[in-house]
Amino acid sequence: MTGFQEITSTAALAEALKLSEQQPVLFFKHSNTCGISQRAFGEFERYLESAESARVQNYVVVVQTAREVSNELASVLSIEHESPQAILVSKRQAVWNDSHLALKSDALKTAVGVR
Repeated sequence: MTGFQEITSTAALAEALKLSEQQPVLFFKHSNTCGISQRAFGEFERYLESAESARVQNYVVVVQTAREVSNELASVLSIEHESPQAILVSKRQAVWNDSHLALKSDALKTAVGVR
């Protein structure tokens, strides 16, 4: 199983975005008070068990505890904030994103598998 790193500071976000210049990175924005986000996080955990998840560095941003990070990510990538939300980034550019009920493990595997 591939793990993830939680991002809690804008400095850590900057490092993750810098890493995207070398390899794709996947950000999962999670709300720990939302039922839809809890379901999507379960799908994210199933995705982490797949071979495809090892192709990218996986990050989680918990919006309640890292609001500044969440807002900065949306601003830098010019993507409207949603949670739950998954954003695949390559070379500091969002190349795929989706949110809410569309976040299924198969959708995440497909997104990272074709990059």
